[in-house]
Amino acid sequence: MIYISAVGMLNALGNNVDEIAQNLVLNQAPGMYERAGWLQPDKTCCLGGVDGELPVIPDSLFQHNSRNNRLLLAALMQIKPQVDEAIARYGQERIAVIMGTSTSGLNEGDQHVSRTIHQQSMHQQYDEHYHYYQQELGDPSRFLASYLSIDGPAFTLSTACSSSSRAIISGQRLIEMGLVDVAIVGGADTLSRMPINGFNSLESISPTLCEPFCEERQGITIGEASTLLLLTREPQPIALLGVGESSDAWHMSAPHPEGKGAIEAINMALGSAGLSPAEIGYINLHGTGTKLNDQMESIVINQIFGEHTPCSSTKYLTGHTLGAAGACEAGLCWLLLTHNLPLPAQDFSRSSIDTSLPACGLLSQPQPLKKPIVMSNSFAFGGNNTSLILGVA
Repeated sequence: MIYISAVGMLNALGNNVDEIAQNLVLNQAPGMYERAGWLQPDKTCCLGGVDGELPVIPDSLFQHNSRNNRLLLAALMQIKPQVDEAIARYGQERIAVIMGTSTSGLNEGDQHVSRTIHQQSMHQQYDEHYHYYQQELGDPSRFLASYLSIDGPAFTLSTACSSSSRAIISGQRLIEMGLVDVAIVGGADTLSRMPINGFNSLESISPTLCEPFCEERQGITIGEASTLLLLTREPQPIALLGVGESSDAWHMSAPHPEGKGAIEAINMALGSAGLSPAEIGYINLHGTGTKLNDQMESIVINQIFGEHTPCSSTKYLTGHTLGAAGACEAGLCWLLLTHNLPLPAQDFSRSSIDTSLPACGLLSQPQPLKKPIVMSNSFAFGGNNTSLILGVA
């Protein structure tokens, strides 16, 4: 069995696990509000951001200086003692670094192009502060491995919104194969004009805070986040009980209408954990707030779990954190288990539940976790689906 020994995280709920746990209980997200300057033409939209100062990347690693990597560094600082202990115990070559992202430092690339065009028009010198590493998809793992002087496997996965949950699955796999003893897994994505305007061009951005599974839902709210989990063989209070993944390749941006790939991933996770649907105490839904996603997911949950397994989407508190979403929401599930927090309710304060959807156990009020086993699902573009099961060991 693979265990989770430490978690570091930042998102719109807070800048560390204690802040996030507190605000999750209070059902409030300080970093979620209307922001200007991201949409073209210029108009405001609700976005989930990480506010406050982030740690500075050392000058020796200047080529990795992106907000994405600074978010990862902030998450790393929260679990640095446990990481240092693992390196001292097992050696640098027995530690893996596996990250997930969908944007990496794309915003730095965007800003660099804008500055370069301006500088050329003004006959100014080339911008020396930019390095192409900053926007490479592989840079999150490269940066962390370099920062920690780790010589084990280091790679980054990018499967849209399931990227970081696939990183968790890959870390589990490397440990089970005996290739490493510990894996630093997770991911980060930061606010960037390109994906925000890209989703807007698909008419998928909600003009107000997203309302998953509500009758008047209008789309997603994008957020930024970073989450790191330390996976190990050594027994810990919380275990990664089961994982599942699939790729149904139904459509580039739309889910399979009956959730074929989602069902495969969930059943694979249940099978690998040796659990029945009735043993799951809570499901953190992908729940983006789009018409098609919530319809598909309701069909899937109703078919596998029926109408009574407690479930909710937390994206109205964090935003859809894209490639970081899987790890972000696995981290929230870890908090529910370690801090014995009440299960987060779905927000139906602005619009009533969509009764046209197949019934499932959507929570209208917080309630205690009665069975200490939780599932977190991520269903991404291109039919990239994952399901993670965490539980008290």
